Amino acid sequence: MAKGDLVGGSLWQNYSGKVADRMDNPRYLGEITAEEAASMNAELIVAEHGAESCGDAVRLYWAVDKDNGKILKASFKSFGCGTAIASSDMMAELCVGKTVDEAVKITNLDVEKALRDHPDTPAVPPQKMHCSVMAYDVIKAAAATYKGVDVKTLESAEMVCECARVTLSTIKEVIRINDLKSVEDITAYTKAGAFCKSCIHPGGHEKRKWYLVDILAETRAEMEKEAESAGGEPFLNLSSFKKFKAIEKVLDAQVRPALHQDGGDVDVEDFRMEGDVPVVTISYQGACLGCMSATVGTLGFIETILKDKLDPGFRVEVG
Repeated sequence: MAKGDLVGGSLWQNYSGKVADRMDNPRYLGEITAEEAASMNAELIVAEHGAESCGDAVRLYWAVDKDNGKILKASFKSFGCGTAIASSDMMAELCVGKTVDEAVKITNLDVEKALRDHPDTPAVPPQKMHCSVMAYDVIKAAAATYKGVDVKTLESAEMVCECARVTLSTIKEVIRINDLKSVEDITAYTKAGAFCKSCIHPGGHEKRKWYLVDILAETRAEMEKEAESAGGEPFLNLSSFKKFKAIEKVLDAQVRPALHQDGGDVDVEDFRMEGDVPVVTISYQGACLGCMSATVGTLGFIETILKDKLDPGFRVEVG
């Protein structure tokens, strides 16, 4: 793809200079023959992968050292748009010098970030992230061929967001730990839904098994049900989420009203277990900031309440 192929060049600003360069001047375009691989004491691995959403496809060639499993050379052929060429070219470069096991750990985000001109500026527009996903998937296909296994065995977790490679378990855990209440929160914490957006809700360019709106609703419902059933159960036996909710409930009922009277407040910054000792880290808000008694009297008051209401081993720290 050349600059002029983008409508009047108007979309060119959404692509990095590295992407533009590799579109027109790919370094690793080509193939590796069996004879060439043999001359390097290497095993030739050839794998293909296509993206159903756009019809693009890529074929990856590896020459893998027979003695140590390192990828001595990588080449590709791409059947698709310029972004697919640029992504495949960078993907091949990232593979060289790595073992097959190391190459499998290369993600589509690694490919996209390597194509950026500036660390904080995406290399391609969101709708083109699938090209780097395709590069990631062909690495898995090549690794599966090399190992003689089904490619599905290399992806044990259920993927929700293909663009950012975010799994179902990760999204659910992040919602629970951070008490997230919106899809925007999920995206901010995990990057899921930040690119092509087809995983946010039905109706996108690609049909998905899981959508963020449904995962959020289901997880929030589970959390509410767990919170309702938490009463009476020993604090140390509760799940992490239930422990957090129990702490917040005590603070709301026993601590915050007293602090609010003087224009102050408290937030929970962190909660962890050190063996059987619950440790909560708090931060003061409002009038409590800089208050002389905040680090002694108020801190002792909060710790005493949590010890009395939840567990006698409670420790409270100021973050």
